[in-house]
Amino acid sequence: MTDDSLDHPAMEGLAELYHRYLTGLVLALIVDQGEDRAADALFGLFRRQHLDKFLPGLDKLGLRDLPDAVACAQYHYLSNHVGGVGVVFVPESDTKAWVRYTPPRWIFDGTALAAVPTRVARAMLHGWHGHNGVSLGNPRLGFVCTGQTMDGSPGLEGYYIEEDRDLAPEERVRFRFGEQCPPVDRQALPVLPADMWPADRLAKAARNYSMDYVRNLTAVLTEQLGPLDAGSLLYRTGRRIGMQYASAIASRLDAGSAETLARLLAAHGDEVHIDDEAGRIDQCTWRLMRGLESESVPEWFDGWRGLWEGLVAVLDPAVVLDVTRRLDRGDDAFSWIIQPRRRPSPF
Repeated sequence: MTDDSLDHPAMEGLAELYHRYLTGLVLALIVDQGEDRAADALFGLFRRQHLDKFLPGLDKLGLRDLPDAVACAQYHYLSNHVGGVGVVFVPESDTKAWVRYTPPRWIFDGTALAAVPTRVARAMLHGWHGHNGVSLGNPRLGFVCTGQTMDGSPGLEGYYIEEDRDLAPEERVRFRFGEQCPPVDRQALPVLPADMWPADRLAKAARNYSMDYVRNLTAVLTEQLGPLDAGSLLYRTGRRIGMQYASAIASRLDAGSAETLARLLAAHGDEVHIDDEAGRIDQCTWRLMRGLESESVPEWFDGWRGLWEGLVAVLDPAVVLDVTRRLDRGDDAFSWIIQPRRRPSPF
């Protein structure tokens, strides 16, 4: 099983699972580590996402020739649209362009919005939006936030503006809550050209959107908490999220535990082989962490496997999920084994 013949239901299920995992990790950080540590982690996550995605994304989306403020706002609209996030934008002039992230807020999924402190949400803006001018080599470009959903505004709203002077670092993100985004002409919003963005490419982009947030947060958690605490948080949260969404995802795939697991692993774009006789699923690549090999620690896999343990535990409580070989330790695959749960001996 590979990415060559796309399994759209599995890719959609995988994107949803990682979306929920990301939200769960944010909430777990707030509860376990406190508001300050959670804000630091969200800053680190969005700065890392920015450095990975922003400039290459401008090229992929064909926005390089636009004025900087307009290019930034349109980038957020188009890139988030690909990921299934509700965003609109209004180019007021060549030097001022509005962007609004509309509820329901994607990263703070469902009722999670009620548990996210303002400071944690602001850290996202400092991590990404405040760095756009730096990445573009334009020290006059900054972002002004005019409202946040957790403060009662109907969305995260603000504008990119190119001032007539260089901005100090602390001015790259500012907050002005008395201003309001102009009316949005939804009919005038741009669309991605269908010939360049066919259904398969959009499906991959939506999957990658959720995966990239989880992979980068994994690295940030390791930097900030250390491998042991990061691995523990990843495992505990992953197991809960896997259990919570197992039934919904299995229903989407109309499959049992082994087939659901195999299809979700393959939906990453990984090479996956199934040995039905041995009851083994061999995953020969780990696309989720591709490019981060130099930063990888054993705790990354230890944490990530919790997601799949939780999923299998709900789909078939009579079995357990084990791993007999590990790609991250030099083996040629992760070998996942689903086997009957041993009953304790009465003697």
